[in-house]
Amino acid sequence: MAVNRNKIQSAGAAQSPWLGSAMFAPALLYILLLIAVPFVLAIFYAFSDARIGSTELHYVGLENFRSILQSPSFRKAVENSVIFTICAQIIVIVCANILSMALEKPFRGRGLVRFLILLPWVAPVSLGTIGWKWILDSIYSVITWVLVWLGFVRPYDTPMWLGEPKLAMASVILVHCWRLIPFSTVILLAGRTAIPKEIPEAAAIDGAGFWRTLFQINLPMMTPILSVVVLFGTIFTFTDMAVVYILTNGGPYDSTQTLPMLAFTQGIQASDLAAGAAISVFLVPVLVLIAYFMLRIARRTEVV
Repeated sequence: MAVNRNKIQSAGAAQSPWLGSAMFAPALLYILLLIAVPFVLAIFYAFSDARIGSTELHYVGLENFRSILQSPSFRKAVENSVIFTICAQIIVIVCANILSMALEKPFRGRGLVRFLILLPWVAPVSLGTIGWKWILDSIYSVITWVLVWLGFVRPYDTPMWLGEPKLAMASVILVHCWRLIPFSTVILLAGRTAIPKEIPEAAAIDGAGFWRTLFQINLPMMTPILSVVVLFGTIFTFTDMAVVYILTNGGPYDSTQTLPMLAFTQGIQASDLAAGAAISVFLVPVLVLIAYFMLRIARRTEVV
């Protein structure tokens, strides 16, 4: 029977030698058209003086990169991007770990709770962010009304959530974390359920408490999963523009201006495609280095 099965498989492969290529072609076409072509075009524009509405194109070398490195707006955007990414990832990792631990064991209504937690991730980012923009509105903010009702703020001295630099950055981080926490929770929950139950049970028999089991068993065994969560979270956060664009548009006074937002502002709104492309290309080596180190950490700590 084994010989006949091998003959059938060989005959099927011989009759359709292009089957593998045909099945792989759509994915390859998607990568070429939506990733490779725009990336090559961005590199080409970054070394030119391309502008929207101009038909002439000249090679300018590293002039665009030299110009953006000397720009105060670019340096502010880099600083904001780093603060935005680090703060958001700390909050996301802590909250996702807490939620994954709470959802690991079965309880009544767990399926409904998991569905509700996942809603911010599956909902359209524009719809959710517009809702948060109303929640954080300077006049109609629900949060402000609650704080006034509780007596924490005075009715005529309410905070401007999106109008003050520090509060605006905190608001942007809050909304981004609200959107990213469900994604990280699902990944950590899958990693937590894959931990052999015998190990925590043996630790509990030996007298290990909750915190010791968490920091000496669960988290070390989940380091590869945590690395993946941090990697994807960092990439999503560092390249996110939708939340910033809808909530603050980079303001006030560039206090929430990030690199993707600056690239959009310079390249599209200011019609300077070359400067926008140079800022976008600047993001590539940063993200490649982050991905490289995070994957190395995940490989070194992988449990065999």
